[in-house]
Amino acid sequence: MSVLVTGGAGYIGGHLVRLLGEDGCVVVDDLSTGSRSRIGAAPLVEAELSRDETVELLTSVLVEHDVTAVVHLAARKQVGESVARPAWYYRQNIGGTANVLLAMEAAGVKQLVFSSSAATYGNVDAGGERIAESLPTRPASPYGETKLVSEWNCRAAEEAWGLRWVALRYFNVAGSGYDDLGDPAVLNLIPIALSALTRGEQPKVFGNDYDTPDGTCIRDYIHVQDLVEAHETALGWIASEAYDQTTDRIFNVGTGRGASVLEVLSMIAEVSGLDVRPEIVDRRPGDPDRLVADPELIARHMGWRGRLDLREMVDSAWRAWG
Repeated sequence: MSVLVTGGAGYIGGHLVRLLGEDGCVVVDDLSTGSRSRIGAAPLVEAELSRDETVELLTSVLVEHDVTAVVHLAARKQVGESVARPAWYYRQNIGGTANVLLAMEAAGVKQLVFSSSAATYGNVDAGGERIAESLPTRPASPYGETKLVSEWNCRAAEEAWGLRWVALRYFNVAGSGYDDLGDPAVLNLIPIALSALTRGEQPKVFGNDYDTPDGTCIRDYIHVQDLVEAHETALGWIASEAYDQTTDRIFNVGTGRGASVLEVLSMIAEVSGLDVRPEIVDRRPGDPDRLVADPELIARHMGWRGRLDLREMVDSAWRAWG
C-alpha cells in the first residue's frame, strides 16, 4: 500500500515524501517547478494533470502501486499570473483536480488530502480577528477561485461516490525542513527576497498603502515542516472513525500569528546579516490586506498545531539557500 503525491517533486511535496518515506510514496509531477532529485528512490510518473489522457494514466498508477490515499499538491499558484491568465489557471487547477478525482473513482481509491489555500477567503472582513473556516469565501483572484471550486468538487465527490477527504487551506508556507529541500521556485516572499539580496539587489515590496499598521500586507507564515506534518496527521484522521463523527472537511493550516512583509524582511536582515533596504513598488492585483488563520478547528479535530516560528522559518530558509 502507498500514498500517491501529486506535485511530489516540488517544494512542499519533497518534504512530504521524505516524511512519509520514499518506499511508501509514488509521485506524479510534470517537473515544471519540481526536480527528480527531491524524491530520492520514490517512483516518479511524469504527467500534466489537466490533460484528458492523464485520467487513464493516473488510474493505472493507482492500481499498479496499490495506492490507498492521494495527497493532491500539484497546482499553479501565482496570484498575479492567474489574474493575467485566468482561463489557463482554471484549466490547469480545476481540470487537474477533476482528473485526479475521476482516476480515484475509477480505481476505487477513496481517501484524499487536497492542497487548498487561504486565497479562497479573499479580502474577507474578519473584523480584525483571525480567519475561521466558517467565514464567507470571496476569492480576490482566479487562483483563489480555482482552489475554492476544487473544494466544491471534492465535496460533490463525497456525496456522489463516498470520497473521504479534507482540504487544507494553507496560509503562507516558508522555511525548509532539510538544507537540501529549500524552496526552489523563487515565488514566495522569503526566497524572492534572498534571491534579490544575493544578486546585490534590494527586494521589492508590492504596495505600502494597505490597511495594516505598516502599510504592507500581513500574512500568517507556516513552516513547511509543520505543514507536511499536518498532511500526515490528516491522512490518519481521514482513515479513522473520528472522520465519520463530523461534517467538517476544510481546515486552516497556519499559526494564528501574522507578520507583515516589512517584518519578514527585517527578520531576513537579522538572520542573514545582509543589508536589507526594500524598494516600494506598485501593488500586485489580487492581494488582500491581511490573512491570518484561526487554526483551532484542525487542533480540535486532529490535535495538530504548528510548532515553529518566523525566526526558525527564515533561519532554515537561509541555511538551505546557502
